[in-house]
Amino acid sequence: MKPKVPRQKPNDYTREAVTARREFVKQETGESLDHVSQYTFDPDTVSGNVELFTGVAQVPIGVAGPLLVNGEHAQGEFYIPLATTEGTLVASYNRGMKITKAAGGVTTTVIDDCMQRAPVFVFENAKYARDFGQWVIRHYADIVKAAESTTSVGKLRDIEQYAASKMRWLRFNYTTGDAAGQNMVTKATREACQWILSQNPAGLEHFTLAANFDTDKKHSMVNALRTRGKRVVAEVTLPKAYIEETLHTTGEALHYQRQLSNMGAIQCGSVNNGSHFANALTALFIATGQDVANIAESSAGFVYGEVKDNGDYYFSVTIPALIIATYGGGTGLATQRECLEMMGCYGTGKVNKLAEIMAAVVIGGELSLSAAVISDEWVSSHEAYGRNR
Repeated sequence: MKPKVPRQKPNDYTREAVTARREFVKQETGESLDHVSQYTFDPDTVSGNVELFTGVAQVPIGVAGPLLVNGEHAQGEFYIPLATTEGTLVASYNRGMKITKAAGGVTTTVIDDCMQRAPVFVFENAKYARDFGQWVIRHYADIVKAAESTTSVGKLRDIEQYAASKMRWLRFNYTTGDAAGQNMVTKATREACQWILSQNPAGLEHFTLAANFDTDKKHSMVNALRTRGKRVVAEVTLPKAYIEETLHTTGEALHYQRQLSNMGAIQCGSVNNGSHFANALTALFIATGQDVANIAESSAGFVYGEVKDNGDYYFSVTIPALIIATYGGGTGLATQRECLEMMGCYGTGKVNKLAEIMAAVVIGGELSLSAAVISDEWVSSHEAYGRNR
């Protein structure tokens, strides 16, 4: 039996504890972790973000821009940090930012905001479950009071109800300020449900705080339709002359490619009819300290385009479940905070600004890749930038 990774009590975040783990790894595997051991922050600062801290994974960051955003929260030009190991990614998004800036910038709108927890109550039969749903509606104010007693930031917006057999799921929807809020809403929902359970609902057989309806870190149609995190739209209209001169194509060609892509997405059951939302969002998530597993939800989306009568091309992306934060979680770590501050997005009151910037980056990347495919520059671009020879 191999030994356990060493842990020191009462404080496992001292430099001595970290060094001891690296020595342990060297003893057990023969690898000295020379590069993993190089970092500039105090180990104490990662308490609450990682356990058994041993070192860092250094991901290269490229800076693209300027990105011109005409949003309600993000206004002006921004330089964008993208953490990636994929060649051509930063170049492609940099090109997309140039395209959208020349067209007058990206218009962005956050149209919804909520984070969920969805407990399920199991009853003796469907009638008890139905009556419980009606009881929840009548006692909504008491449930809100219990939930919000655990947080000064989270606000219970509403409770959706979904029924199957003798089960009743309650989908609690909260606003969570500048935090992503999964832990916040879990604690709040547990408190609300403890109050519900104390009222002894008739016919109740079983309760559990989560049973996959909140779909943490996995895509779902309910999130696409109802929103999880931020629901944000980015829009741009490309002038006809600019499309032809700079992108070496036409609005009609872009639109035709869009219809083919729509059909492909429908046939394969894709959760996104765009090209690569995940590229921009993952690179931004890593750079800014987001929970990268939330890409499973955040990379879903809808793309829409139309050719105007004058040949201009209107193009938009909708991200229905963008789960991000500008405060809490990994956003306060050293390099992550620097990347957020580069965009003026660290701290309270900034999360919608970050959502708009991310959506604007996404739309630029969609246009850049679409144009590259149509003009047959896709392969040559990867040959030039993406081959690690």
